[in-house]
Amino acid sequence: MAVYTKFQKENIEEILSSYAIGKLNSFKGIQEGIENTNYFLLVDNKKYILTVYEKRVKSEDLPFFSELMTGLNKASVRCPIPIINKQKKSITDYNGKKLMIVTYLEGKAKKILTPQNCKSVGIEVAKMHKITKNFKIKRKNDLSINSWRKLFNSVKKECSKIHQDLPKLIESNLNDVEKNWPNDLPKGIIHADLFSDNIFFNNNQFSGLIDFYFSCEDFYAFEIAICFNALCFDGVPKNLSFNVTKAKNFIDGYNSIRKLTDDEKGNIKVLSQGAALRFLLTRVFDALNTVDGAIVKVKDPMEYLKRLEFHKNSKNFEDYFF
Repeated sequence: MAVYTKFQKENIEEILSSYAIGKLNSFKGIQEGIENTNYFLLVDNKKYILTVYEKRVKSEDLPFFSELMTGLNKASVRCPIPIINKQKKSITDYNGKKLMIVTYLEGKAKKILTPQNCKSVGIEVAKMHKITKNFKIKRKNDLSINSWRKLFNSVKKECSKIHQDLPKLIESNLNDVEKNWPNDLPKGIIHADLFSDNIFFNNNQFSGLIDFYFSCEDFYAFEIAICFNALCFDGVPKNLSFNVTKAKNFIDGYNSIRKLTDDEKGNIKVLSQGAALRFLLTRVFDALNTVDGAIVKVKDPMEYLKRLEFHKNSKNFEDYFF
């Protein structure tokens, strides 16, 4: 979440005139995140989130995201629900941009999850994977392994400004990942961006998931690898260490709903290395391509060097969970 498109009160009121949810009480831009413009809305004393789609999000993908959230909610996965406008659509056009208003999910993100929190998340992720197996909607992963070499080439000349050894480190890890990437693991719709700021808790109990705008078809175990990178490293950015207890709790929760196959376990190292590389590359790209005038917190790419070092040196899945 971020603010690239700046709206005044009259803009928000004009947008709300396309909906039948009431009158605006107040609104506020949300700075967290890097992809889309987001506003908190209070309308007739009810809370909503307005998202304006920017940058990487393709307008043809928006019906997928809308149907995914609607379908998950109907299947009792707690997540925001798209609001239908007066034209009976969940996507609204405004001043050349596409936007969506969704219900507000109560609770808030925790910066650092406990092992028990990780177990809860593992359970919910496995539930989501089992539910979406029956969904007919499809979307390929635009940020899959097939895109990483091209992304690296686009930042190769400039990324040494961030760290002098970055081109060499990325090249080495990318070669490893491309050589060892699996091609036949169980797959389906995954969230693909389950960082702690997209996972909400209420009184330390899981309350829901937000921000489905990277959701796509990919390996279920790649989702687990993303969660390991996002949720299971502790410490200061320059000296992170992998918390095996958190990872084991996540897997215990996940396995209680959907059992990992031996092939998935055997590939967790390369998938985790690939997930770290994917987030390093997109963060490097964003750091080198900031948008003038945008209210946004650019995330530090360097957090991923320690993660990559751990994944590169790990031997097998037993280094991740016993």
